[in-house]
Amino acid sequence: MNWRACAGRRARMPDSQKLVVSFAPFWHNGSRIPERNRQIMLAALPAALFGVYRFGIPALGVLALAMSSAVLWELAFTRVAKRPVSVGDGSAAVIGLLFGMMLPATLPWWAVITGTFIAVVVARQIYGGIGANPFNPVSVAVAILMLAWKSRMDFDVALVNYIFDFPAVFPLSAAKAFGSDAVKSFSLLDLFLGRQTGGIGAVFGAGLVLGGAYLILRGIIRWEIPVSFLAGVAATAAVFHAADPARFASPAFHLLTGFTLIGAFFLATEDATSPVNLVPMLIYGAVVGSVAVFIRNIGFFAEGLVFAVLVGNLIQPLLDKIRPKALGKVE
Repeated sequence: MNWRACAGRRARMPDSQKLVVSFAPFWHNGSRIPERNRQIMLAALPAALFGVYRFGIPALGVLALAMSSAVLWELAFTRVAKRPVSVGDGSAAVIGLLFGMMLPATLPWWAVITGTFIAVVVARQIYGGIGANPFNPVSVAVAILMLAWKSRMDFDVALVNYIFDFPAVFPLSAAKAFGSDAVKSFSLLDLFLGRQTGGIGAVFGAGLVLGGAYLILRGIIRWEIPVSFLAGVAATAAVFHAADPARFASPAFHLLTGFTLIGAFFLATEDATSPVNLVPMLIYGAVVGSVAVFIRNIGFFAEGLVFAVLVGNLIQPLLDKIRPKALGKVE
């Protein structure tokens, strides 16, 4: 065979053979993103349904609009950007559900779809889609809505026309304004069972704990972040309460109110924005929990958990540099 024939065969070789390169880890446990997202939605369902029961049809409308608009925003962006359609993996639906669970039941439709646009397009898709976002999309959207339309996101203002058979005031707002005197009007058991005002899916502590435990037992999330997160909330609140019991609420109150439990199990544990190793996860969770209490007690907002999650996302790349010592020894 002459050299021209050999050169021709060599030039055509890439067409007949394909070199497949993949990133570590090379072993796969068989799990899939759609299944993972279905499990997350299933875990959030008890708290979401309780919110619909507590706040009625308006809450159902907010949840439905949040989920549907999130999916449509992702579909529209992938079409415009000429990317593969990814709505089937359920990530946008999860973002919409969790975002809706943190909203007042009376939030206007235009604010809901603005929030899902921020969460899906601005906070995730422009960075490359699933796994590429540096900040938790739900936290970004809620934080921007709180900054842009404070009165719309104020639960005391938004839910003023609701009549409840328990104190009709956002517990963290009462604690921030009146200190421990206001806290005494709330029963810890009532708070845990959802007898409080707040986000549609954030008031039912029992449902959120049940959903979080389910995700941990199924291996969807790791226990380190929720446990260290709750420990950070409790420890920081205990220090404030010991320093001034009349002004600052107890650790148990902080654990059962606001976005604490939905943040511990559903926001801080997002894969793309949380660490992967043991020590970084423990530090990350403790920092987010501590910052949340600092913002609540001495910050501008009565509830600052979404800002605390964003702070944790910001330091996550640095924390991931803390790695276990390599096995073996240097000869």
